[in-house]
Amino acid sequence: MEFFISTLLFGISVGGQYALIAIGYTMVYGILRLINFAHGDVFMVAGLMGIYLTSSLGAYLSPTSTILVSMILVLVLTVLLGFLIERVAYKPLRTAPRMSVMISAIGVSYLLQNTATYVTGGQPMTYPAIPFLSDTITVAGTPIKWVVILTPFLVVALVVALTQLINHTKVGMAMRAVAKDFETSQLMGIKINSVISITFVIGSALAALGSMLYFTTYQAVTPTAGAMPGLKAFVAAVFGGIGSIPGAVIGAFLIGICENFVKVLPFEGATTFVDAFTFALLIIVLVFKPTGLFGEKATDKV
Repeated sequence: MEFFISTLLFGISVGGQYALIAIGYTMVYGILRLINFAHGDVFMVAGLMGIYLTSSLGAYLSPTSTILVSMILVLVLTVLLGFLIERVAYKPLRTAPRMSVMISAIGVSYLLQNTATYVTGGQPMTYPAIPFLSDTITVAGTPIKWVVILTPFLVVALVVALTQLINHTKVGMAMRAVAKDFETSQLMGIKINSVISITFVIGSALAALGSMLYFTTYQAVTPTAGAMPGLKAFVAAVFGGIGSIPGAVIGAFLIGICENFVKVLPFEGATTFVDAFTFALLIIVLVFKPTGLFGEKATDKV
């Protein structure tokens, strides 16, 4: 029972971290019908910024102040990065074919990875320990970091706040209108560029928070550290029904829980098949429900 509880808690925690990335994917797709392949790399860059900022500010501030100021700066800089990517790589292609925008997204992804490789030399770097989150407690006889316990609660709180924003504010109303009908929203006077920028800002902020939680658990940060979490978050978004925020979150939690239980299966090399299992699960779901668990069928206007 103790083993089951600890595995379940780790699965829920990882799922919550995937969820924060998946929300960015599903929000951008809901409005632009674009898969932002660079989103996982924004997550990785946030992790590297946390390392460099902590190292740089450590000479001037106390350890606790260093971490606090660094995390705030990471959040701000990641938001600026997401905003910059949208304005430079996606906005000029607003009227271009979707394939052109997708190629641009892939190009941004490799640019971020290559820049990170140049800066770090391609070597793994250790993420700083965040006070309290990195502390351990004993649950069911197993030492577990506080980040594992707090992640699902933080994710649920953020999703509730985001849902309230989308359903009960003018900005949220504009987002829903643009997601429903891009051209008509533009004709009705909605500032499309502002809505899209806000969407990227929210997605980037959540990716930054996700990086803090994820790299507190898995402290090695490499230039490709965002590739697999980003891909799994995308799978979670598709799994739950891309365009649906609750669907992306539930899909992420399911994937996180399932992959952690696959890791502990009683046969040698079980961990080798963790990633394969994630995509096999997606295929099975899409075979029976092509729109995902909570996706809605879309009809193309002629």
